[in-house]
Amino acid sequence: MIDQLEMIVPDDWHVHLRDGETLNQVIPNTVKTFRRAVVMPNLRIPIATMAAARAYRNRILSACPSRTRFTPLMTAYLTDDISTEELKRGFQEGVFTAAKLYPANATTNSAAGVTDVKHIHSALVAMERIGMPLLIHGEVTDISVDVFDREAVFIERLLKPLRQRYPDLRMVLEHITTEQAVDFVGSADQNLAATITPHHLHINRNAMFAGGLLSDFYCLPVAKREQHRLALRRAATSGDRRFFLGTDSAPHVRSAKETSCGCAGIFNAPYALESYALAFDQEGKLDRLEAFASLHGPAFYGLPVNEERIILQRDKQLVPDLVNGFVPFHAGETLPWRLQPRV
Repeated sequence: MIDQLEMIVPDDWHVHLRDGETLNQVIPNTVKTFRRAVVMPNLRIPIATMAAARAYRNRILSACPSRTRFTPLMTAYLTDDISTEELKRGFQEGVFTAAKLYPANATTNSAAGVTDVKHIHSALVAMERIGMPLLIHGEVTDISVDVFDREAVFIERLLKPLRQRYPDLRMVLEHITTEQAVDFVGSADQNLAATITPHHLHINRNAMFAGGLLSDFYCLPVAKREQHRLALRRAATSGDRRFFLGTDSAPHVRSAKETSCGCAGIFNAPYALESYALAFDQEGKLDRLEAFASLHGPAFYGLPVNEERIILQRDKQLVPDLVNGFVPFHAGETLPWRLQPRV
């Protein structure tokens, strides 16, 4: 049995840091573990310009604890009328790392998202030409489609045609939740990748209804049947470089989670790496965690691997009910791994 795991410091390739006081409260949980993070742009006022991205990046850095080495990687929020020139210039000048496709009204703060991908054709052509990655929230919003089927339908209706029309466009299907997504990404070329969250490795859709309606397990895309959770575990622990870490940590204040129309999102940043380690350990694939967490993402984005190292110790710890007022994933559970402080 491995009692200590030393690995390259990982990156989070999908995280919601929010803004204002929430940003100040949650950022320490990300920077204690991750060296870089791809920051989602779906604030109340979307991050769709270089100026907005620069300003948000400065707010993130200002909120970081002192002496922290952390690089936020900013993303552009795609809208029907996004400026192609702004996207190109932002990527070429290092302001934007990628652009995010939210189907309009698919998730939190996505009302300004894309209503039809034909509206962003020129943007996608330009992104394909300059090598700018497209990050995708892969769900249809058609009300006739069951919420548990929206990812699978998105793959058939939209992702497959996108791959055919823009074969050289690098794409990340984010926070995948289905066996269909695993199979599609696993059979694609290296221009298509996927991120996998810790919570989708641990819970299936029953978690939302165990003993009542539990909003802390409600996220989008929602957790699916057990067969899909097991498929995600196989993908994450496979060693396939097309799958890598993206927490999709998405904190909401209690008044937003516990209401008649609760917000979607699971706050997993405080114990994210310990959660991944538990899943990999349970699968007998702990030796593959470093590649999933620290190597595959940089390879896809064409970035250098981090130089620092981090240590996970097999040491039981009880996850508290609240972290800075937010309910963390695994609240009240005892995790068998503990992250040692970075030096």
